Amino acid sequence: MPDKNYQLKVLISREEIKNTVARLAKEIKEDYHDTQPLLISVLKGSFMFMADLIRQLDLPVEIDFIKLSSYGAGMKSSGEVKVVQELKTPIKGRDVLVIEDVVDTGLTISFLLNYLRKKKPASLKLCALTDKPSRHKAPVSIDYLGFTLPDKFIVGYGLDLNEKFRNLPDICVLENDESS
Repeated sequence: MPDKNYQLKVLISREEIKNTVARLAKEIKEDYHDTQPLLISVLKGSFMFMADLIRQLDLPVEIDFIKLSSYGAGMKSSGEVKVVQELKTPIKGRDVLVIEDVVDTGLTISFLLNYLRKKKPASLKLCALTDKPSRHKAPVSIDYLGFTLPDKFIVGYGLDLNEKFRNLPDICVLENDESS
């Protein structure tokens, strides 16, 4: 149940998510059909997306996880990005595909892509479930994109507010009742 101060409205249904994940998997399979890419999930938000995506890929993949932080305890990014959990897998010379839940300001993913480029992968691409282009403060090139969204705070399907709402099967807009 939502907190009493928030209202949830379904923005993207679980069926739309399922169909989009299947489409993204098909696009990825076409590009990586003769390789064994390393998929890197940006924790915690993209874990559900990555799990569903790799189940749709019928090609050999390896996975790893990286955890970054740019949010404090609220609904706005602090703008300062830091690595909280490092990769376990060396990526030098590997085909790397970053799996991200949402590209918001672009600052976090730009930081991550630059961080990974320094480790000299053979290739580096980005798969994002959602993108909010109106919020971009840094340029970001998304190779595989699920949904383009308006400037709304979203939760569900792995996305959270202070660790709440990740378990929702749909992607919902979270609105503060007091500001409505």
